[in-house]
Amino acid sequence: MPRYIDGTEIKLKIRDRIFLDAEFFNGESYEALEPHRLFPVSGQTRYVALMDAEGNLIGIINNIDELMPESKDAISSALSAYYLIPKINKIVERTSKQGIDKWTVETSHGKTSFEITDVINSIKKLYDDRVLIKDSSDNRYEISDINQLDKHSMRLIMPDM
Repeated sequence: MPRYIDGTEIKLKIRDRIFLDAEFFNGESYEALEPHRLFPVSGQTRYVALMDAEGNLIGIINNIDELMPESKDAISSALSAYYLIPKINKIVERTSKQGIDKWTVETSHGKTSFEITDVINSIKKLYDDRVLIKDSSDNRYEISDINQLDKHSMRLIMPDM
């Protein structure tokens, strides 16, 4: 059975961008833990697993909002780096050749291109008008609100919606 971690029993510090050191108030300590959201789309602050370098589950934080401010800042920073998902602001070009879609987009982190080999399973429209896109290299992108795209971008994405 997993160990559920209450915010009052742990102190977290950033080790290296996405890794955390953890000190429990009972004396246990762990280094270089990697946080993973158990529900990455819907659970931004709840149920965050802490994994060691061998992939063993150390525990699950019930709610990061209940952590002490320094610990909350540390885990929030690590999760932001780990789950960095560029926001697509505009679809510049989309071409298809031999079952491979090539996209050129403008994102919150600059202009980029990527390929999608399985359009049906790689583009997901969510209930709140967000769109999640996963490219053939498992990179993820998000359109925050499909209704806010310009007409050109809408024409390029609409066959899949």
